[in-house]
Amino acid sequence: MPPVLYLFALCNLVIGSGAFVIGGILVPISESLHISVAAAGQAMTAYALATAVLAPLLIILTARWPRKRAIQLALILFGAGCVVCALSGNLTVLLLGRILMGAGAMFSAAASALAVSLVAPALRGRALSITFLGMSISYAVGVPVGAWLGFEYGWRVPVWLSAGASGVMLVAASWWVPANMASAGASFAGFGAVARQGAVLRVWLRTLLYFIAIFSVFAYVGPVLQALNPMTSTQLSITLAVFGLAGVAGTLSGGWANDRFGPIRSMRAQLVLLIAMMLILPLTRGHPPATLVTLVLWGIAGFGMMAPQQSLLAGLSPVQAPLLLSLNGSMLYLGTALGAVIGGSLIGQLDLSQLSWVGVPFGLLALVTLAFERPKPRS
Repeated sequence: MPPVLYLFALCNLVIGSGAFVIGGILVPISESLHISVAAAGQAMTAYALATAVLAPLLIILTARWPRKRAIQLALILFGAGCVVCALSGNLTVLLLGRILMGAGAMFSAAASALAVSLVAPALRGRALSITFLGMSISYAVGVPVGAWLGFEYGWRVPVWLSAGASGVMLVAASWWVPANMASAGASFAGFGAVARQGAVLRVWLRTLLYFIAIFSVFAYVGPVLQALNPMTSTQLSITLAVFGLAGVAGTLSGGWANDRFGPIRSMRAQLVLLIAMMLILPLTRGHPPATLVTLVLWGIAGFGMMAPQQSLLAGLSPVQAPLLLSLNGSMLYLGTALGAVIGGSLIGQLDLSQLSWVGVPFGLLALVTLAFERPKPRS
C-alpha cells in the first residue's frame, strides 16, 4: 500500500479525536458554559452540518488545486476551529468553532478520493480501511483519553490538544505529501447523470440512515454509559477505549470483507449485527460485562460499514469519486446532526439508558435499501 495512506490515517486520527471527544465530555462542557446537556450536544450538530454543507463546497472550490494545498487548507481550518472552541466562553462561540472544524473535515473526503486513485480496484477496500483506520483509532485512543482529561483537568484541555495535534499534522503533511499528487478533479461536469443513478442515491440514503441510528445515542455517549452503569471517569475512558479498539477491528475487517465478499454482502451482515446490538444495549443496564460485549460488537459492525460503502460508491463512477465521496460524507454528517437532534429531543421523555432504541427504525430502513442491490460476483 502507498505509504501516504498511513499519514492520512494519522490525520484522520486527529480529526476524529477532535470531532467526537465532545460526546464524552458533554457534562463538563454544560457545567462550564451553564447550559443543558442537550444544548451542549448541539456542538455535534453544528460540526456535522458544517461538514455536510461546507466540505463538498470546498472540495469543488479546490478542485484545481494540488491535493497537497487542499490537505493543508483542511488541517488549517480544523486546527483554527479547535482554537476557537478552546477559547469559547459561551455556546455561540463554541458552535462557531465547531463550524470551522467541520469545514476542515473536508480532509476525509479528499483523502478517500486519493486513496482509491492510488490503488487497483481490487484493493480499494483495504486502501480505504487504512485511510479510515485513524478515525476508528480515535475512538480507542483520542476520545477516551480526551474524556478522561476533560473530566480530570477541564474540558478545554483535550480541545487544546486537538489544536496542537492539528498543527503537527499540518507540518507532517507539508513535509511528506508529494507536491504533484493528484486525483480526479471534482466538478459538476457529468455529475448530474451520475447522481441520479438509483445505486448512488441508495448509498447516500443508507449512509444518512445508519448514521442517524448510531448518533441518536452516540452524540450522548458519556451520559448514556453513565445511565447504564455508573462509573468513574477512568472507567468511562476505559469503556470508550474498548469500544474504539472494536472499531479498529471493524474498520480492518470491513475492508477485508469488502474485498473478499463484496460490499453488499458485507453490509447486510454488519447492519443486522448493528441493529441487534441497538436493541440489546438498554437490556444490559446494571450488567457492565454485558454492556461492554454489546459495545464491542456494535463497534465492529458500525465501523465495518465505512469501507464497503465508500468502495461501492467509488466503483459506481471513479471519475466523479471525489465529489461523490464528499457528498457521502455530507450524508454521514447530516445523519450525525439529525441523530444528535433526534436523540436530544427525546432526552427527558426516555431514560438515557434506552436511547439506542430510538435508532433502531433508522437502522432497519438502512437494511431495507440493501434489498434493492445485487451483489456482484467476486473474482
